Amino acid sequence: MDQKEGALALGQIDHLVVSSATLAEGVALIEDLLAVPMTGGGEHPLMGTHNALLSLGPETYLEVIAINPDAPAPDRARWFDLDYFTGPARLTNWALRVPDLQGALHRAPNGMGDAVALERGAYAWDMAIPIDGRLPFSGCAPGLLSWKGAQPAPDLADHGLRLAALEITHPEADALSVALAPLVADGRITLHGGAPGLVAWLDTPRGMVELP
Repeated sequence: MDQKEGALALGQIDHLVVSSATLAEGVALIEDLLAVPMTGGGEHPLMGTHNALLSLGPETYLEVIAINPDAPAPDRARWFDLDYFTGPARLTNWALRVPDLQGALHRAPNGMGDAVALERGAYAWDMAIPIDGRLPFSGCAPGLLSWKGAQPAPDLADHGLRLAALEITHPEADALSVALAPLVADGRITLHGGAPGLVAWLDTPRGMVELP
């Protein structure tokens, strides 16, 4: 594989994940912070969750996700460690869009999960989901996914919001950097040492906004 082919095989940030105890709480947080409505979203029957979406440009979006109280509990752990989520709504995870999910999993660190086929309305995708729902590096490693056809981002109303930067902190930042190197090529990502966590910076018509 030449250098150009290798670069094309790497992933890009697909979406940010804001986990919440209830969908309404998470939506209120984002709408208050960004002063725009969240209009997209739906249900994930396989996971027993539901979500709301907000455009961050033609290829990226923000997702608020929560356990759906009206859905039956799944027979497996929910994604993004939602079975154990507590506290206020906040940015907890991110998803990486890759052109070849199986190829990415061969290069990924242990614990990223196995590919699961998922659907929501007009959208279908394969996503790697850990058996316990917990992504490596305390959730700072991304959820890997590959879309089949249509993607949500282009279908969302564009309010002029863009993801400017995603800051990832982890006490094993060097190891995480090594793990991500064969998976992602996205200049918006920075890594540095510290307690596990994510912070996103969003470029909005009102200026730069921090999403912790």
